[in-house]
Amino acid sequence: MMKKQTMWKKTAISSLALLMLAGGATSAFADNGKGKGHGGDRDDDKGRHEDKNDKNDKKDKDDDQYKVTWNFKDEDDLKWAMEYIMRLASKGVFTGYEDGTFKPNQKISRIETLTAAVRLMGLRAQAESAEEMNTELQFKDADKITKKYPWAVGYVAVALENDLFSETDTEVRPEANATRLWSTILLVKALKLENEAKALNNTKLDFKDAGEIPAGSVGYVALALKKGIITGYTDKNGKTFRPNQPVTRAELAALLDRTDTEMPDHDAQAITGKLKAAPADGKLTVVKADNTETALTIDPNVFIFREDKKAPLSALRAGDEVLVRTYLNKVVFIEVTKPAAAVTSFSELGTINTLTFNAQAKLAAISISRIENSQTLVYTYNVDPNVAIAGNASLLKVGQPVLVKGDNGNVKSIEIK
Repeated sequence: MMKKQTMWKKTAISSLALLMLAGGATSAFADNGKGKGHGGDRDDDKGRHEDKNDKNDKKDKDDDQYKVTWNFKDEDDLKWAMEYIMRLASKGVFTGYEDGTFKPNQKISRIETLTAAVRLMGLRAQAESAEEMNTELQFKDADKITKKYPWAVGYVAVALENDLFSETDTEVRPEANATRLWSTILLVKALKLENEAKALNNTKLDFKDAGEIPAGSVGYVALALKKGIITGYTDKNGKTFRPNQPVTRAELAALLDRTDTEMPDHDAQAITGKLKAAPADGKLTVVKADNTETALTIDPNVFIFREDKKAPLSALRAGDEVLVRTYLNKVVFIEVTKPAAAVTSFSELGTINTLTFNAQAKLAAISISRIENSQTLVYTYNVDPNVAIAGNASLLKVGQPVLVKGDNGNVKSIEIK
C-alpha cells in the first residue's frame, strides 16, 4: 500500500456521550492529570471481568450518540480513572458502548486501542471517510476485519499510513488483548517519536522483568517512562514493568490522556482558582492564586463534579475553588475542589449604631440596632465594596433608620428610611 502524507490536526469536540455517574462516585483528581498519584497506571488485576472481546469489540462508529453510564458498585479503586475518561469522551477519542456502559475493568482489544490512537491523533474524520473505509487491506486477517469489524477498516488503513504498525506485522489481530508493551509502542509511534525511541534502545531499564522486553522495544519503553506516559510497579521484590499484562479500558484511558499532553499543538490547560461569579452566558472567570483572572468559554458538553457527584452548570457558585480543564480553548471539565460557603441571606431593619470606614474612606462595616421584646439587639456586618445605597447617601449616619440586605454577613445594599 502506498503511504499517504497525513497532516496533524486536532480532534473537534462533538456532541458526545455525557458520563452519567451513578452511586458513590467521588472526585479523586488531586494529581495533575499525569497519573503520578492514585496508583500510577493502576494495571492491577482487581475486579477484572472475563475477556469478552468477541462481543464487545462491536464498537459503533457513531458511538457519540450513546450515553455512557458508569456504575461503580464495589469498584471504588477505579475512581482514579474518571477524569481521564471524561476528558477523552469530551474530545471524541474514547467513549462507551451501545448499551450505555463504559466497562472500565474490561481488558481492551487491539482494534479498540488502534481506533483510540487514531482518534487521539486527530484523524477520526479521515479514518471514517469513504476513501479510507473502502481501502483493500493487505493483512492476512483482512477478511476478518472487513466482515466482523467493517467500521474499523478506515482506522486500520490510517494507522498503517501513519506507521503505527511494525514493518513485520502481517496480521492486525483485532481481538487480541492490547498489552502494556504493545500499547506503549503504539502510543509512542502516534506521537511520531519512533526515531527518538530507537535512539534509546541501549538504555538499561531498572525493572526486574526487563529481560521480557525485546531489545528493539527497550527504547519505546524508556521514552514512554521519560515522558510520563506509562509507569512501572513497585512490588515487594522490586520494580517491574509487566510488558505482557493486558490493559483495561480504564488503564488505556490514563495512557491516552497522558499521551495527549505530548501531542503537537497541544492546547489543553489545567487551571486552578476560585470562580469570580456564577457562570453566565456560557462563560466563567477563574481568579488564580496570584489574583490574576482568566475568562473562559464553556463547552456545551462540560462535565462538572461538585460535592462528589455530577452536577449541572447552575450548581456552580461564586467563591467555589475549582480545577478547570480546557480543550480547544473551551472548558470541558470542572471539579469543585472546595465549595464556597453556603449562602445565608439576611434582611435587617433597624437604626445605624456604628459606621466603620477604611483607609480609603469607604464604608467597611456597619452595625444596626433594633428593639425586640424590650431588649436592644445589635447586628454588625461587613460592607461589600460595591454596596448599593438607595436614598440620600448623606443621611448615612448614626441614628438613621435603614434596611440592610446581603448574605454571609456581607451587606450588599443599604436602603435609607
